[in-house]
Amino acid sequence: MPPATITDQPSGAEARRSGWRTIKRVAPYLWSDTHPWVKPRVIWALVMLVVARLISVYTPFLYADAVDVLAGEVDPARWLAIGAVGLTVAYGMARAMSVGFTQLRDMIFARVGQRALRQLALETFEHIHALSLRYHITRKTGGLSRIIERGVKGVEFLLRFMLFSIGPLVLELLMIGVVLAVIFDIWYFVVVAVTIAIYIWFTFKVTEWRVKIRKQMNDQDTDANQKAIDSLLNFETVKYFGAEKREAARYDSAMAGYEDAAIRTAYSLGYLNFGQSVIITVGLVIVMVMAAMGVERGDLTVGDFVMVNAYMIQITLPLNFLGTVYREIRQALVDMGEMFDLLGQPADVVDRDGARELDCPRGEVEFDNVEFGYDPARPILKGLSFKVGAGETVALVGPSGSGKSTIGRLLFRFYDVDGGAVRIDGQDLRDVTQESLHARIGVVPQDTVLFNDTIRYNIAYGRPEASFAEIEAAAKAAKIDRFIKSLPEGYETAVGERGLKLSGGEKQRVGIARTLLKDPPILLLDEATSALDTETEQEIQEELKMMGQGRSVITIAHRLSTVVHADRIIVLEAGQIAEHGTHEALLEADGRYASMWVRQASEREDAA
Repeated sequence: MPPATITDQPSGAEARRSGWRTIKRVAPYLWSDTHPWVKPRVIWALVMLVVARLISVYTPFLYADAVDVLAGEVDPARWLAIGAVGLTVAYGMARAMSVGFTQLRDMIFARVGQRALRQLALETFEHIHALSLRYHITRKTGGLSRIIERGVKGVEFLLRFMLFSIGPLVLELLMIGVVLAVIFDIWYFVVVAVTIAIYIWFTFKVTEWRVKIRKQMNDQDTDANQKAIDSLLNFETVKYFGAEKREAARYDSAMAGYEDAAIRTAYSLGYLNFGQSVIITVGLVIVMVMAAMGVERGDLTVGDFVMVNAYMIQITLPLNFLGTVYREIRQALVDMGEMFDLLGQPADVVDRDGARELDCPRGEVEFDNVEFGYDPARPILKGLSFKVGAGETVALVGPSGSGKSTIGRLLFRFYDVDGGAVRIDGQDLRDVTQESLHARIGVVPQDTVLFNDTIRYNIAYGRPEASFAEIEAAAKAAKIDRFIKSLPEGYETAVGERGLKLSGGEKQRVGIARTLLKDPPILLLDEATSALDTETEQEIQEELKMMGQGRSVITIAHRLSTVVHADRIIVLEAGQIAEHGTHEALLEADGRYASMWVRQASEREDAA
């Protein structure tokens, strides 16, 4: 049976189990053993909750007594000290105190709730970064961000309404039920209990139906959001192909599905609200008729009639609210379930128990009989073996699909090998911590992607604790310091989203400066200049050559002209080494490399 995806929608008994599972996941954040201040705050919040409900349930007694005093149905001596006016003032004060204790409860609990939200959001964010590259290339960023956003909002809603709306409501209903049974008659309690039971049954049934519609609406919302983000991230491509109307139509198609689901959601809400209103009204009328008959018989006073009415209104208002709250809680549980499913996604690459720091005194890299495939049915590397000596520059060339970029991903341990081993200074990468491994490898990719921040921030990303003098020195070594200082805001210039305000060459130089600041013993150049024009490429090649001095360098290249000075060139073919040697030796061998060289030389001549 295939595993459920994080967007699967549980239903029926499975949905209830999923809801309880989600509540159990949230509970430790509200009763924390690691933060000693949490439990006292929760206890005091619950005390304020009980006090507020007690005052709320007692308030109608004051109202009833005031009415009876005014109607002359009680002994005036009983309330001689304060009279009807005093009772009215006491009634107002009781209502104010009920609200006051409720707000005090919220204030006490606020820090607990916000800490839980922050901790959950941070855990989800960290977990997403811990997931493997394999997971991220199959997911859409817009969908992930939406799941996190809705999940955290769901937790906030659950804390606010389930704890401080449903809980207080249940407590108040129990208290009012006891008052009606003891002060009036057990049949009052029976009518109220039956009304509430029918109301809850109807609400749950209709809401389960509505949740399915809401799920469809959420799916359409996520789909539209993904299309919007995807289109905006590829803004230039859209412009290149004049595809604005096509993208708008694609987005509008997703929004049309959302519109249809939203309309059905609105219709179902009308049905729910009307049904709830009918049930509550029938129960209210029955109880008020019973009280009116009691007054006519002389069993009850006018104040008692008013008190029954006050209690029924007190029940009716939150019950009307309960419909909306239950629906939102049900949806919040779905949203939180998706977020917790995301947290439950296992990482393909994890540190072993007892993994040690990578010790890298020389920077020697070895691929020992490595076998690997993204799909088990389609292997990429087939028993690949080679070494990069300390301070040596080795170039990897070959046609697309030969496994060049895969080697870089395995070296950085984005994936674990299926067979064989990758070692640095004799240490298997699976036996060392990922953090220490990443700290010792510097990567300059084909397209350097920058954060939407300042140039200074982007260079300092290589080593955040670096001083400004060190940042400036790295920029000078990358031959970009002069350009930066020519800008009006210098190093504080914002580069725009993904660095779009800079040219390709400028972005690559910032990337080089960032890696120089990191100062790693091993350098991976993954087609670092293939996206640049020839003139810019030649300029940056000089910086890259200087950058590689004293380091072990693996250069993944498409253009052979960029690797002629490598100590050794490895030609890959279908995940295996076809030939290797220096540029001159490979040309003399007149093999695969020589034919590639001749073809690219002829392409350069044609271009010239």
